[in-house]
Amino acid sequence: MAVADMTNSQLRLVLYDGDDPISGEPVYKAKTFNNVKTEATADQLYAIANAFVVLQERPLFNIERKDSSDIREV
Repeated sequence: MAVADMTNSQLRLVLYDGDDPISGEPVYKAKTFNNVKTEATADQLYAIANAFVVLQERPLFNIERKDSSDIREV
């Protein structure tokens, strides 16, 4: 049997940067915050993300969390 141990977590804000003038498709930029506590809940990250959004020039499109884990056999 294998288990996963979360080792790293990141918070990523995806911001809308306008539309591409040629294709008309939306363009997005991302701000990533490293060293997020792995124990942080979704509610806590949501609150922090909303606090950071007011400091950005672009409107928020999405909030993402990226976790990394080590997988090992028990």
